[in-house]
Amino acid sequence: MGKVTKYAAACMAMFSIIGAFIGCSQQSDGYANSPIDKIVRDMNSEPNFSIILYDMDYKQNAMSSDVYRHKYQIITPKGEEVTAKDTDWLEVPQAYFDSQVNNMGMEVVSKVDGKLNKVATPAGYSQYVGNSQYGQWTNRGGSSFWEFYGRYAMMSTMFNMMSPVPRGYYDDYSRSDRNRPYYGSPSTGGNVHGTASTMNKRGGSSSWSKSQSNFKSSVQSRVRRSSSLSSSAGRSSSRSSTGRSSSSSYRSRGGGFGK
Repeated sequence: MGKVTKYAAACMAMFSIIGAFIGCSQQSDGYANSPIDKIVRDMNSEPNFSIILYDMDYKQNAMSSDVYRHKYQIITPKGEEVTAKDTDWLEVPQAYFDSQVNNMGMEVVSKVDGKLNKVATPAGYSQYVGNSQYGQWTNRGGSSFWEFYGRYAMMSTMFNMMSPVPRGYYDDYSRSDRNRPYYGSPSTGGNVHGTASTMNKRGGSSSWSKSQSNFKSSVQSRVRRSSSLSSSAGRSSSRSSTGRSSSSSYRSRGGGFGK
């Protein structure tokens, strides 16, 4: 085999390894095989939108693998109008279902001024709460609260948030690490947002709230094991590189309001 041929073969082998690595990265990201990726692509021309994980469901199948499903609510601002549209039930990979199991009621994807964010965020916090186009901070009894203007009043129900929103809750979110989902903090009483939030527990009408407890426990166990393995891998990597470990419902099929 000549030098050129050997070089070409080596390059092809290298590209194969790189391609496999990228493929694994896409799989672990959870978007490669998830319908939400198609939603994001279809909305590529939109500079602003929010995708809320509206509900979760599953179907046990004794003959084959279980079916995991999501339903999303897509919020799109256009001028003074904001539209809300619910998707049908969409089948999602088990890995992606597990990765989002704590995020029901939250924005799992948002796009603000053309910048895409895939970290779960409290619904409405990415571009509506704190935005003077949609409401204002008001003082009551020495405390500050966010209130939507009358024509956007239904947003509080649509985002399944307590009304009015305490300024302290929003400020705590603003100070949080934006690279990880925010569910609340001890200063806000713990799980204010997400699947385990008080607002979701009160609802009781979602498919997820009616799911069998043993199935929920099974999913949570998978998630904990996955997190534990990821943490162990991270610690091992750190030890290898440094020689020591480092510390480390407004629920409509479609509609608009605001005009």
